[in-house]
Amino acid sequence: MHVLVVHNRYGSAQPSGENKVVDQEVALLREAGHRVGVFERRSDDIGAKSLLGKAALPFLVPWNPVVRAELTARLRAERPDVVHVHNVFPLLSPAVLAACADAAVPAVATLHNYTQVCPPGTLRREGRACTECVGSAPLPAVRHGCYRGSRLATVPLALSLSVNRRRWWSGVERFLCISAAQREVLVRAGLPGERLAVKHNFVPDPGVRRTGGGEHLLFLGRLAEAKGVRLLMAAWDEVAAGGGAGVPLVIAGTGPLEEEVTAWAAGRADVRLTGLLDGPRCREAVERAVAVVAPSTWLEAFGLVVVEAMAAGVPVVAAGHGAFVELVEDGVTGLLHEPGDAAALAAALRRITNGPARNREMGEAARRAYERGFAPAVGLERLLEEYRTAIAGRRAPDLGGHTRAGGGNGDST
Repeated sequence: MHVLVVHNRYGSAQPSGENKVVDQEVALLREAGHRVGVFERRSDDIGAKSLLGKAALPFLVPWNPVVRAELTARLRAERPDVVHVHNVFPLLSPAVLAACADAAVPAVATLHNYTQVCPPGTLRREGRACTECVGSAPLPAVRHGCYRGSRLATVPLALSLSVNRRRWWSGVERFLCISAAQREVLVRAGLPGERLAVKHNFVPDPGVRRTGGGEHLLFLGRLAEAKGVRLLMAAWDEVAAGGGAGVPLVIAGTGPLEEEVTAWAAGRADVRLTGLLDGPRCREAVERAVAVVAPSTWLEAFGLVVVEAMAAGVPVVAAGHGAFVELVEDGVTGLLHEPGDAAALAAALRRITNGPARNREMGEAARRAYERGFAPAVGLERLLEEYRTAIAGRRAPDLGGHTRAGGGNGDST
């Protein structure tokens, strides 16, 4: 199969799970013998643009005609079987869908977050769940400045969502949701359920598994409010006040709360900060963990770190909402706690560390769950299945005897 992957890479200053997923899927397809090309832009390149180029960027977020022309030419020259769209913000834009229509190539789109119904894609505002824009015009997002706390910065995203809503609906044959929880939200918001398939992200086998009971509890991720970092600090204080967990808490990552976390951890023997870890050190930290902690306060669409823990035979303590509910079987492959409740998280941390035999059983069950649902072979099978469905759907005539063309007349409105 010949696939062209379309992706706007996130900046390298912060680790991106989405970039990782895209790279891993490309490698998986190539290793299986498929021809895979990549059409991409990099957010890192924005810094090198002229002042005029930077000033023009917000106007290109809803529609980038240069990208449309360039991608159309490449599609017509290479004739791939399918285009797989990932992120298009801010340098690509939904103009990529018009290019697919221009060249009559079917498109599949992975929905890594909630940008189809929420301009910043988080379904959160001021630390709380928010669905004001779901199923309606995204004016509340502009009013509240939901993207980076700025009304001005939110406008291009809100405008793109509004003017391109129909193009997404008509220009994509198959939307790939990364969890059933995400799909449920999007169907409620009015997305076409018959074209929303669940395809979990896969995780490469790390090649190593935990032996023994582990040496620490591990938080691995961005140090941000939505990831539950403040909640974890409050829960750990409660655990410490009750005599501790018997193992230290390791916090690995960087982010906006880094200074706050550093100040909180200063002088404590039961907390270790490692900063940002590279791939091998991440795998080592996971492999040596009693459990991986994922206390996110927002509705995670997936949870890559959760599945990475499962692959290493390590149980997880996670918030009991969003995708975590389908990734973690409570009491079997890990523990779920009441979302946003520090006392419930503290109780789960004590429980996961107090029963070593049960912990080992959960780790083994987590590994089996990984092999059944998240291993590369499973991911490849599901990916190819969706590609074939998209290709067949593109060629299938409708009741009026016309071939579906996905992007309509390909205009730029």
